[in-house]
Amino acid sequence: MDGLTKAEVAKAEGRELQPAAKAIRPRDAATLILIDRSGGEYRVLMGRRHAAHAFMPGKFVFPGGRTDPADAGVAAAGELHELELAKLMEVSRISGRRARAIALSAIRETYEEAGLLIGRKGQFSAKAADWKGFVDHDVRPSLDGLRFIARAITPPGAVRRFDTRFFAAWRDDVAVELPYGPTNELEEVVWLRLADARAADIPLITKTVLEGLEARLAADPQLEPGAAVPFFRMVGNRFRRDVL
Repeated sequence: MDGLTKAEVAKAEGRELQPAAKAIRPRDAATLILIDRSGGEYRVLMGRRHAAHAFMPGKFVFPGGRTDPADAGVAAAGELHELELAKLMEVSRISGRRARAIALSAIRETYEEAGLLIGRKGQFSAKAADWKGFVDHDVRPSLDGLRFIARAITPPGAVRRFDTRFFAAWRDDVAVELPYGPTNELEEVVWLRLADARAADIPLITKTVLEGLEARLAADPQLEPGAAVPFFRMVGNRFRRDVL
């Protein structure tokens, strides 16, 4: 993806390039790549977006969405590793409170879209309605298992623009698995082998991040904290990849 123009990315994804629209400021968002390491090979959780969605209709994606203001005030059973927090603040140039909120939104969205509650069993309370599922199932969300693996900003001209931070976590960190999430944003949710995930109908940035994760797992199967993080964004008319 590094060095491709916006038109080349659109062609690679089989869609037409949209004409320039009014400038839209990217919104903070988070995505979680949940990894199952049982059975001798890695599998990742992916869901297919509804065909009616304006943003990436019909594509397979990882659970995720925008960060809500209420996420910042949610208590956690475990906090981000200090190296992960420092890297997230450095790469994104944000405060620790904002970094924490973004990470928590990845956990919340994974519940809302896939029905998986990441954390530890125990009494939990939260005023925000979006966290009611954790309250109802006595799960305290936990951030200490998350690893920050990439950042990507949707290019100008898209119908939706997000400043997305990609996280990874192990399926072992899931305290409760429900058959589906409450929002029904994904038409189906499946666990795919890495090769099958790469071959699925996925956005180019998703494939690029997935390839990077696969390379990291080969060199660092435990996903140790503090690793370098790639940052993808449009500079001029070309995508650029920086490693920070």
